[in-house]
Amino acid sequence: MSFNVPEKTVFGFLGPNGAGKSTTIKMIMDFIRPDTGKIHICGQSHREPLARKRVGFLPEHPYYYDNLTARELLDFLGKTADMPTSLIRSRGDALLERLQLADAADKLLRTYSKGMQQRAGFAAALLHDPDLLILDEPLSGLDPIGRHMIINLLMELKQAGKTIFFSSHILNDIERLCDSVAILNCGRLLFCDSLATCTGGTSTLEEAFVTMITNDDLSQ
Repeated sequence: MSFNVPEKTVFGFLGPNGAGKSTTIKMIMDFIRPDTGKIHICGQSHREPLARKRVGFLPEHPYYYDNLTARELLDFLGKTADMPTSLIRSRGDALLERLQLADAADKLLRTYSKGMQQRAGFAAALLHDPDLLILDEPLSGLDPIGRHMIINLLMELKQAGKTIFFSSHILNDIERLCDSVAILNCGRLLFCDSLATCTGGTSTLEEAFVTMITNDDLSQ
């Protein structure tokens, strides 16, 4: 597959279960290696530390050290990103407040609900003010209040000129947020263009997605 994510846009990465979305994201993050091909982040090889330093990443299933609090997690991650202590604390406190975690900032992460852990993951991904956000199922496990909060935050980041690449099964969220989309099936790229081109102006994203996947399955 080959695709480009335009700068300062929101790019939706779609596909049924097993299509290869998370695998592709793991390759972009250099957790696993592709057999062939090249991946670039902001014009640099994805294997360059300076390229990855510009990325904020939230995996589908984040894992946290049980004995850390949210504040300690941000302190640790800020130090690994070579951020000054004062900046770690100011940005960390602002993010915890923004994500409604300030009251739980000094509680152990193992006591957090799934939605609270997801919001802590957002704080971690945003701490170093990255240019590119890569989010794998970022709205998973969130209640309606949490979803509303994160969607508003993503809209704010879009207005601030951040590039956002995210996968999701919730097509309504993709439709609300994204400028363009890519659709995968069985490890193959079926579509990559603007959201308007995908829907043709006459259908919903869900209708266009189901039609595309069904026709592809029938052709195999």
